[in-house]
Amino acid sequence: MSIIVQKFGGTSVATAEKIRNAASRAIAAKKAGHQVVVVVSARGKKTDELVDLATEITGTPSPREMDVLLSTGEQETIALMAMAIHTLGEKAVSLTGPQIGIMTDEASTKARIRQIKTGRIHDLLDAGNIIVAAGFQGHDQIGNITTLGRGGSDTTATALAAVLNASLCEIYTDVEGVFTTDPRIVAEARQVHQISYDEMLELASLGAGVMHSRSIEFAKKYRVPLRVRPSFNEGSGTLISLQPLDPTPVVTGVALVKNELRVSLYNVPDRPGVMSLIFEKMAARKIPIDLVVQDIAEGGTAEISFTVPKDDFAEAVTAAEEAVEILGQGKVRHGTQLAKVSIVGSGMQTHTGVAAQLFQTLASHGINVLMISTGDIKISVLIDADRALDAVKAIHNDFGLDKLEIPKPHVGESLKGVSVETHPLDEKREREVVLRLANMEDIVVSDVIVDTTQARVTIKNLVDKAGIAANLFSVVAEGGVMVDMIVQNVSQKGRTNITFTIPANDLEKCLKLVKNAVEMDGEVTLTHDAEIAKISVAGIGLRSHTGVGEKMFRTLSDHDINILLVGASEMRMTAVINKSQANAAEKALCEMFLGPEI
Repeated sequence: MSIIVQKFGGTSVATAEKIRNAASRAIAAKKAGHQVVVVVSARGKKTDELVDLATEITGTPSPREMDVLLSTGEQETIALMAMAIHTLGEKAVSLTGPQIGIMTDEASTKARIRQIKTGRIHDLLDAGNIIVAAGFQGHDQIGNITTLGRGGSDTTATALAAVLNASLCEIYTDVEGVFTTDPRIVAEARQVHQISYDEMLELASLGAGVMHSRSIEFAKKYRVPLRVRPSFNEGSGTLISLQPLDPTPVVTGVALVKNELRVSLYNVPDRPGVMSLIFEKMAARKIPIDLVVQDIAEGGTAEISFTVPKDDFAEAVTAAEEAVEILGQGKVRHGTQLAKVSIVGSGMQTHTGVAAQLFQTLASHGINVLMISTGDIKISVLIDADRALDAVKAIHNDFGLDKLEIPKPHVGESLKGVSVETHPLDEKREREVVLRLANMEDIVVSDVIVDTTQARVTIKNLVDKAGIAANLFSVVAEGGVMVDMIVQNVSQKGRTNITFTIPANDLEKCLKLVKNAVEMDGEVTLTHDAEIAKISVAGIGLRSHTGVGEKMFRTLSDHDINILLVGASEMRMTAVINKSQANAAEKALCEMFLGPEI
């Protein structure tokens, strides 16, 4: 018999009527032949009320006592939900996090799961009960109640689904599902019926608030299908799974992150260890670096820019100034009133001209691009904040996302619009998952990847105006050259630099195309390098784990490997280095992240 995990957020259990509605959904799943585990959050604004109450008592509440206090919100909900299921004629048992057997580390208010014991759950399910589990909480090894921090109930649900080998994890919320962009910005936004883990991770990291990244990480790692469903109707929502739809849309979604703040380090020395030092200073303050750009060095100096969340801006500037002081040269500048707009889609890996189309759309609306950074399935641009909404609307329309017809998936058997596959219980798999749970939320690098087939093209001192990137990459795309990594740093004195990588076999053709596309005035220079290598560490949640970049760049620095370019996404951190150092870099990073046996 397959297991389904259902998670109901605070708005979905805010009232007695909503609790009864959630109970009915759980009972429907059980009557369809599934064993059911329901994970719930605290009702409505309960957590906020408890926090406010604590601040009335003291301005500096103990983290341990805050865990004890906040965990009562979910405890209230599980009892009410179990009562509702009882009144509707089914058996149910409510369990707190500690009663379930969720063990965490000792980090109060932001604990990480270390182990889940499943024996009691299986016994109760086999006895015909619906399990009503408290999300967001567990206990440490000496019995203290702990809470899991932001997104904690989603994390509980997907972790339980992973360890129980569930066929499906349903996340009930107050939206219809995942959309091509925020419907509050673009009224024509369309619901996406199926999306890949990677696409959803990128969108989540870019501010799509449907699910927290941590829970998607769990699901991807253990191949648990997720379905985001509305709690207020019978809509089928959005299935998040291993593969995107076939045929795959080139672009699945447009995301906006407001209030991005830029920190730039100019005239820093071009030598091994510089990037390592910067990331070390940021990691020490737990600052998540987002859009990262490093220009090709000139005259022995380099320029490095990155964006950080608004709340981390002051700390980031201080860290950057500390790095410059240690380096003995360089200046720190920063920019505010900026926004990051990104397109995400698995299809862009196999389609030329996606970047060119994005840049052309922005240029046609007079929107200048300040920075560019790309990943395997994402292109991000930094623009002025006052043009952000215009940009999202224009991109959404130009890529045809307002007309996107995505068929609903048909997988396995149907449960009131919910497609599931039956997974037989596998005791060996369960034991393996439980053993791995001890490190489930540690920094996870699954692979080190080296690509020596690329070449670099750099155009320096281009006049910085709207349309320059659009024209350049349109010509390159029309010439049949597939562009991989694109980097554009913030302009100085009205001039900007653009660097990109292409297949080395296309270098000669690409250089001719660039010369036709760019006005080569007296200041513009064109350089190239066919002797480069791209070295990447790949995994899940790398951008949000601030220590990944620091470890990667420190390792390269320790082996005297200089970094020419940098790119980062939710799933990959990439550095461009000299080709002659590729083998040494691969060996060093494998030893750092994967162990000496690799």
